[in-house]
Amino acid sequence: MALEKADVERIAHLARLGIDTDDIADYARDLSGILELVEQMNRVDTEGVEPMAHPLEMAQRLRPDEVTETNQREKFQRIAPRVEAGLYLVPKVIE
Repeated sequence: MALEKADVERIAHLARLGIDTDDIADYARDLSGILELVEQMNRVDTEGVEPMAHPLEMAQRLRPDEVTETNQREKFQRIAPRVEAGLYLVPKVIE
């Protein structure tokens, strides 16, 4: 699919991009190449190909789900300005 000068100007207008008129031919060539690549990829038969979440077949390394910190809730609530029933009280923000 080859783009014309008017197509590039319309795309630039829709994207709110300012482009130099001298560069329109280069943009048309580059965008036409991109669209041709997309058309070429759409023609590939992908029937029976399982979608992948990642292009590399690797297992995600996960750390063990273990508690590594001690509970310091009481310590932090002792230094808080206002606490009630184990909750921090803060000033009202939205009226």
